[in-house]
Amino acid sequence: MFDILFVMIFGLSGRVLTKDTDTKGRFSSPVLDVTEKQLIIERNQTLQLNCRGRWELQWVLPSGVPKSFQSTQIQETRCGRKTNQYCSNLTLSPALAQYTGSYRCRYLQKQRKQASVYVYITDSQRPFVKMQSEIPDVVYMKEGEPLVFPCRVTHPDTNVSLVKYPLHVLAPDNRNIIWNSRQGFSIRSPTYFYIGLFSCETLVNGVKYSNKFLTHRPVNKILDVYLNSTSLLHTLQGEILALNCTVTAEWNSRVSITWTYPQKANGSATISRRISRSRTNMLFYSVLTIPRLSKADRGLYKCQVTSGPSKRDTNTTVIVYDQPFIRLKHRNSPVVQAFAGQKSFRLTPKLRAFPAPEVIWLKDGMVAAERCSRYHVDGFSLVIRDVSEEDAGIYTILTGIQQYGLFQNLTLTLVVNVKPQIGEKTVSSHQPGTVQRGSRQALHCTSHGVPPPQIQWLWHPCPPKGLSPARLA
Repeated sequence: MFDILFVMIFGLSGRVLTKDTDTKGRFSSPVLDVTEKQLIIERNQTLQLNCRGRWELQWVLPSGVPKSFQSTQIQETRCGRKTNQYCSNLTLSPALAQYTGSYRCRYLQKQRKQASVYVYITDSQRPFVKMQSEIPDVVYMKEGEPLVFPCRVTHPDTNVSLVKYPLHVLAPDNRNIIWNSRQGFSIRSPTYFYIGLFSCETLVNGVKYSNKFLTHRPVNKILDVYLNSTSLLHTLQGEILALNCTVTAEWNSRVSITWTYPQKANGSATISRRISRSRTNMLFYSVLTIPRLSKADRGLYKCQVTSGPSKRDTNTTVIVYDQPFIRLKHRNSPVVQAFAGQKSFRLTPKLRAFPAPEVIWLKDGMVAAERCSRYHVDGFSLVIRDVSEEDAGIYTILTGIQQYGLFQNLTLTLVVNVKPQIGEKTVSSHQPGTVQRGSRQALHCTSHGVPPPQIQWLWHPCPPKGLSPARLA
C-alpha cells in the first residue's frame, strides 16, 4: 500500500514538474493572443491586442500612434494560475489609418525576445498611411544600398503604381523593382535614371491619391581641407586668434566641420560658418575665433571634416607668450672663421624673438648691405657671397621690436683664412749665375697667408762636374 502511494505521489509531482517546464519553455518569448501575421480592421474600429510572458512587457508601436493620448490605453496585470506571469493589454479606440504598422510586444529586459503582428487600418479616403502636402519628401540614393520610396498603404490589396515624372510608369518586376504594401517600392540596384521626381499613385473610387518623392544622391568626396595656418602659430596673451578652415568638395556635397581645441569644454571660442559655390565645387568655411587669448588656450587646434563615410582633418599648434621678448646670443663663439674662395658663408647667431624683430647688420660700424653688393640679409642671417680676405672684420647684428621698445645687439668677429702664397715664382734665374767665391749673396722669398705662413729654406747642392742634374737624380 505504501509503495502504491509513493508511486502515485512521485508520478503526480513528475507531471507537475513537466507542466512547469513546458510553461517556461512556452514563454521564452512573449505570446500574442492572435496567431495571424497580419490583421485588417476598418477605420474607427477598436483594436485590442493581449500579450503574455514570463517577465515584464513593453509595447513598440508604429510611429503614427501617440503613446500619451486618450485613444491609446495599455493595462499591465499579473496573470496565470499562480499569477506568476505578466499580461499586457493594448487598446486603440478609435483606430485610425495612420496607426497602420507593426505592433510588437517584447520583454523589458530581454528586448530581442518579442512577438509582433502587422495591422492594416483601412480607410477609403486615405489609401496611403502618410498624408502628404504638395512638397515632396526627399529620399536618398546611397551607393550599394537599395532605393526605397516609403509609400505604405492601409490595405494590403491596394494597387499602386510608381511614376517618374512626367509620364514614365514603372511596373514591379520582382527582380529590381519590388512592391511591398508594408514598405513601398524598393529599387534594388538604382542607377542615375532614378534621380528626379517620382510618385506613388493609386486610384480609389475614381479619385487619384499620390505620395511624391524627390530623390537625392549624396556626394561624399572631400577634395581639399585647408587651414590658414598649419605651421606653429606664435601669438601674445590678450590678442585675438582667428583660424579659418576651408573645405573644397564636389557639388551636392554636405559636410560637417567640427573643431577640437584646448578650451573647448569652456566654450572660449565662437565658430561661424559660411557656404559658397564656384563653377565646379562647393566651398565650406568654418572660422574659429577667440577674442582674448590666455595661456590656457595654447595647444593643438584640429579641424575635422566628415562627409558620409569620408573623413579629413588638418591641425596647427598655437603657442601663447606672456609678453614680447628678444633672446640673442652667439651660436658657439664670438669668433667665426671662413675661407677665402668660399662661394657663400652665413653669419647666424642664435635668435629667438616674438614678434619678429627688425634686423640690421653692420660691418666695421657701417651698414653691411650698403657697403658691399656681395652682402645680403636672409631672415636674420647675413650671407656673404664669394668670400675674400677683405670680408674679415667686426660684424654687429642690431635687433629691435620698436612697438614694444625692445632692442638687443650682438657683435661677432669674422676671420677669413687665406691659403699661403709665394710672391716670386723662383728666387733666382733659371740659368745659375756666376758669383765670386766667398762673396755674400741675398735671396728673397715673399709669402702671404692668413694665418701668417712659416717659411723654410732648403739647399740643393750642385751636381759633380761631368754629371747632369738628371743623371744625378
